Amino acid sequence: MLAFAAIGALLSSLSWAQAGREPIDWTKASLDSIGGGPLPTADWKGKVVLLVNTASLCGFTGQYKGLEELWRRYRDRGLVVLGVPSNDFGGQEPGSNAEIKRFCEASFDVTFPLADKQVVTGANAHPLYRWAAAQTGALGVPTWNFHKILIGRDGRIVEWFTAAGGMGPKLERAIEAALDAKGA
Repeated sequence: MLAFAAIGALLSSLSWAQAGREPIDWTKASLDSIGGGPLPTADWKGKVVLLVNTASLCGFTGQYKGLEELWRRYRDRGLVVLGVPSNDFGGQEPGSNAEIKRFCEASFDVTFPLADKQVVTGANAHPLYRWAAAQTGALGVPTWNFHKILIGRDGRIVEWFTAAGGMGPKLERAIEAALDAKGA
């Protein structure tokens, strides 16, 4: 039994060690804005992107405030915070795109880009999340709302953070390091 646990730990570490091998091509990525029309994903080439699946009725919904603070603090240095509303976990994002947009603007003064509501896990996940899952393995796939995937300037995944990890200094240090790194 101990041998299986050791093998599992080794495989998990290999998955992390190989994470982020294939860069995202932002010029081919396609996401619609929550307000309608395409998001300018081609403009994100060479930027650091914090990809976050969000929900309005979650215990972590207050993280919108911290995400907005990160966006305002670092956008001029090349950070894009991208919120992707999803109803995948606990039915905690049941609203329409218009309702979600109103809620985010009224409750948290959100100005960072929000995509339209998407599936973020499994075979029906949006292609961006399927790409991320292929890069990170099972450990990097969202298991709840407000899972954060940090994509470097070179289009490769740098790190990911669970919702419970919150908006703490580890996330901010990773963002600063990604912004300071050369890429693309």
